[in-house]
Amino acid sequence: MALLKNSLLLQGRLRHAAAAATLTARRGAATSTEEYMRRNYANNTSEYNTVIGSLVAQRRPYLLRDAYDDMILDGVQPVRDTFHTLIVGTMKGSRLQDAFYFRDQMKEMGLHPDVNLYNFLISTCGKCKNSEAAIMLLEEMKTHGVKLKGETYICLLNALAATGRTDQVYAIVSDMTAAGLGLNKFCYAGLITAFKNKTPTTEDTLAKIIEFVQQSKGWQYVERQSKDSAENIMMNVSEEELYNLPTAEYVNRRGGFVFKQFTVYHVAIHACAELRSKETLEVLLDMFNKDGSTYDAFIVMQAMRCYLRCGDIDSAVKMFEEYSSSRSPPAELYATLAEGAMIGHTPRGMQLAQETIEKMISRNFFLNPRMGSDLLLAAAGETDGGYTTANYVWDLLQSRNVTPSLPAVEAYHKGLKAREIPTDDPRLLNVTRVLDNLSARFGPRRNTQ
Repeated sequence: MALLKNSLLLQGRLRHAAAAATLTARRGAATSTEEYMRRNYANNTSEYNTVIGSLVAQRRPYLLRDAYDDMILDGVQPVRDTFHTLIVGTMKGSRLQDAFYFRDQMKEMGLHPDVNLYNFLISTCGKCKNSEAAIMLLEEMKTHGVKLKGETYICLLNALAATGRTDQVYAIVSDMTAAGLGLNKFCYAGLITAFKNKTPTTEDTLAKIIEFVQQSKGWQYVERQSKDSAENIMMNVSEEELYNLPTAEYVNRRGGFVFKQFTVYHVAIHACAELRSKETLEVLLDMFNKDGSTYDAFIVMQAMRCYLRCGDIDSAVKMFEEYSSSRSPPAELYATLAEGAMIGHTPRGMQLAQETIEKMISRNFFLNPRMGSDLLLAAAGETDGGYTTANYVWDLLQSRNVTPSLPAVEAYHKGLKAREIPTDDPRLLNVTRVLDNLSARFGPRRNTQ
């Protein structure tokens, strides 16, 4: 859209242009209407809301502050809907500082956050693993008399679970029980996440994961639409995204990628992959099969990750082949198998990785920037051998004019330099050029902590 295009092209000059226009006005020199319209990309609240909504939809949260500052400099008054969209955008982009900035701006204008806005703020705390800020928001709600609803408790539970604070999570569960609220699948998912993130990992951790999956079977899944989530739908926020579940980015995919009734299994099997517990995984898969259920793509993907992270390539290949025998696997399954096979950079693993990518390409799947960057980064760590897989992935990306991420290009460049390659080698020169361009664009802003 033209408005958004202008905002993106002029993001570095918008604030300066608006300030310059204000200064000129003070000096008595009026800017012509044509010049103002040429510089400006929005003129009223409705147009600014459209621009902000487009930035949120395109996952460009780093531009929200610029758009908001331009709005204020233009003398356009934000409304409650403006702040809701801004804070949802910061939640999606995991930008906690910006979220609190917009909340404070909202208060200064006499607009007090409602319970839905607090839910988004608490969710942002979870995404940023800041449990103390979530507790602070809870206290703020109580101070201002904002009544908590079931969704709020679950946001809190999952936000606290992100930092492994099992004591605080249990306290939220007690508060829910005292308020007459039962536990649903998202609560059990939060309990599992809390123990997954609790350190150190013990045998009790793995036993608790299995225990919560068993307990969750007492809760019957019913696909329903509650009035609590009406605003979330309007803001295009799924429950999985609001509660920071690992299925959030896949939940809207078609073709059976995620079956929502398996939420607890999704989180539990993902936890097995993160904790590298093959034994717990197999207990959960056995429980799942006894229920007479069929794997969705997410369960297969996380089970493969677990096997591969545990060094069991055979079981991962078997899982992939069993799924492929009955359904067409999505690109993510190919990428998961290829990336996981490269762990340790064994000759067999590297060969399997390249064969898997070749099969993927033969199915007319192509590497997007994220997938290609992950595979290149994994392949670039190979220290022995001919660097065949890394070169193959790089060539695939170049053939479609896809530029990998800076860390992936850095790793690939380092791997090439470690080999006996002439300094005027075309491949090395090309990689160096791409690396220099990426470093100039993103290098200074990288978080080195």
